[in-house]
Amino acid sequence: MTSTTSAQSKITSLSASHAVELYARLRDSRQLSLDLAAPLSDEDQTVQSMDDASPTKWHLAHTTWFYEAFVLGPHLPGYQPFSDDFEYCFNSYYEAKGDRQPRARRGLLTRPTAQEVRDYRGYVDEALAKLFQRGLAADASDKVGALIELGINHEQQHQELLLTDILSLFAVSSLWPAYRQPQPKPKPEAVADVAPVAWITFDGGVHKVGHDGNGFFYDNEGPRHDVLLQQFRLASRCVTNAEWLAFIDDGGYRDPLLWLADGWATVKEFVWEAPGYWEQRHGVWHQMTLEGLRPIDTRAPVSHVSYFEANAFAHWAGKRLPTEFEWEVASASYSLKGNDLSTNALRPRPAVSADAERLAQPFGDVWEWTGSAYQPYPGYRPAPGAIGEYNGKFMVSQQVLRGGSCVTPPGHIRATYRNFFFPHQRWQFTGLRLAEDAA
Repeated sequence: MTSTTSAQSKITSLSASHAVELYARLRDSRQLSLDLAAPLSDEDQTVQSMDDASPTKWHLAHTTWFYEAFVLGPHLPGYQPFSDDFEYCFNSYYEAKGDRQPRARRGLLTRPTAQEVRDYRGYVDEALAKLFQRGLAADASDKVGALIELGINHEQQHQELLLTDILSLFAVSSLWPAYRQPQPKPKPEAVADVAPVAWITFDGGVHKVGHDGNGFFYDNEGPRHDVLLQQFRLASRCVTNAEWLAFIDDGGYRDPLLWLADGWATVKEFVWEAPGYWEQRHGVWHQMTLEGLRPIDTRAPVSHVSYFEANAFAHWAGKRLPTEFEWEVASASYSLKGNDLSTNALRPRPAVSADAERLAQPFGDVWEWTGSAYQPYPGYRPAPGAIGEYNGKFMVSQQVLRGGSCVTPPGHIRATYRNFFFPHQRWQFTGLRLAEDAA
């Protein structure tokens, strides 16, 4: 973001410290997107690998359009849009904002160029600085501040998507390009054995779930309400690649009795034989990562598996997936610190905790599939207007995931966070933790 020093000094003189803090987080968030895109060429940033993914350039522009459409246009007097064409190019799914480039054809937008998108970001960042300079955003509790807070969290979502979408693109290249060079391998003596699986029991009864309303949360995380749970047990860690190899070797992808009907149809349609991005070379399983094609780490959590695959594995193991409410109750007391984007690992890490009474890696590493359909909570009401299109209209035919991943930006995740994908999707860092009834 440009004009940082002058803007910061004026904000300090006009507003209290909470406005300074909000602006600093906004500035840092905007810079992080550019930093994540920096290793990519302009050509890398233009292409789209599949309908579910979007080009890097589009992510950079869409997160900028969000501020232009919902913050600057309505709330900064005299603001003029950067280009009249950009609302069509970079709107995502907001019907209230008019027509847009079809999602599956975002990769055809060779114009505007990647440089024009960077110029667009600079233009909007200047305008956001003016908004704070004029004292029009005090903190996240006022109308404008709340929209900026939403914009920060929205951009964090797209930062994760930027990385998973470029991985999807590089995975279909015969050159197997790497987003970054592989990091040094740990010394053999520093490699700990993966933690053995323990089964941790959680009490049944009436539990409170959903966000309590303090701090930022998405509307789909509330209202807070009571749920009745039976006593249950969760695996102390996520399912590993080694355990998934046993599933493969035992014919897991060839046994229709393990699969939901739609899942088995998907296996046959796409000829699945292993998790996403897995490939055998010279008899050794490799997986495409952000560091290129690498031998799988058998100790690490399995990733890039669909709900259908997670459900079939659980059936094969004689277990089940946890409900989203079991997962939330079980993880509510844990620190949010984990293997997220802040560690710079960019891939799931093995769970090496030996504490059989504590969950390992509840946050970070992989998004964990649950057995819960994505539905509104009792009393849920979407926000009025276009902002109300953010979550509510997607509450059908999808499954809830919890916990965050190795590329989720720090500060973005919490125990009540509800991610959601269709059962066949697996281009994200998605994995699983097993559950069972305790009675």
